[in-house]
Amino acid sequence: MRVLGVIPARGGSKGVPRKNLKPLGGVPLIGWTIRAARDAKRLTRCIVSTDDAEIAAAAKELGAEVPFTRPLELATDSARAIPVIQHALDAMEKAGEAPFDAVLMLQPTTPFRTGADIDAAIEKLAGTGADSVISVIDVGGHHPARMKYLEGDRLIDPPFCEAYENQPRQELRTMYLRNGAIYLTRAAVLRGGSFKGKDSRALVMPEERSANIDTLADFRLAEFQLSEARR
Repeated sequence: MRVLGVIPARGGSKGVPRKNLKPLGGVPLIGWTIRAARDAKRLTRCIVSTDDAEIAAAAKELGAEVPFTRPLELATDSARAIPVIQHALDAMEKAGEAPFDAVLMLQPTTPFRTGADIDAAIEKLAGTGADSVISVIDVGGHHPARMKYLEGDRLIDPPFCEAYENQPRQELRTMYLRNGAIYLTRAAVLRGGSFKGKDSRALVMPEERSANIDTLADFRLAEFQLSEARR
């Protein structure tokens, strides 16, 4: 199976300015994802898609390929992820690359996934014939059945609330949340405008590899997690 890895890393970032280049454990944030991609054995090729010259230079220094500059219209705050990855796939194949069977989006904001996680996702896609494999994490204590709506300051139970007040988590059906680390999709499904398709399989990942950085608080938590892991 030929799989193209795409690391999308635009220059603009509101929550954490220049987030993709911000050091985490002495390595630019994007470097963690580049490292995982390089460690994976089943990725055919992996590239960085960016509009930013500084990110491109850093990515190349870290050993990544940056074969094109992402168009500015695909690097705005409102640009959706699917057109960005579609553009990368089309650009590679138009440049003469043999057709890819699947495309793997690797967001730099989930730095702790490993090459083994990537390989496990590819093996699952190949082995099941599914449309996609998406990484998830057990929501644990943040189960939707425990959530409430607010009307003013009044708590309102949603239709999916727990069967009785303070129902133990162990009695609730386990639910999972996408952790952002892996979106692996067959090329035809991606070209049809979906990461998920009709048959999507889960790659369940542990909490320690599921950090997802969007804010400075997330960044500080990832730094703490990394320092604890290195002790």
